[in-house]
Amino acid sequence: MSEGFFAGAYGGDAANLPADAKLECKICWHVYDPAAGDAVWQVLPGTSFADLPDHWSCPQCGAPKQGFLVLDD
Repeated sequence: MSEGFFAGAYGGDAANLPADAKLECKICWHVYDPAAGDAVWQVLPGTSFADLPDHWSCPQCGAPKQGFLVLDD
C-alpha cells in the first residue's frame, strides 16, 4: 500500500485482498460487492475488486478505485 493512503484504504495493493472482499467508496459510501458485480460498468457478478480494470471508478460518484476502503465483515 502506498504511504499516501490511510489504514483500510485499498490503495491498489491486492496482495492481501480476498477475492470476496467488499469495499466501500470513501466519498459516497457505495459498496462494491463482488457477488453482485457492477451493472453500470458491465462488470459480471463474481468479479473480485482486485480484478476490476485500473480505470474503473465508483459508479455513483466517480471516485477512483484506489480510494475505496476494505470493509470488515
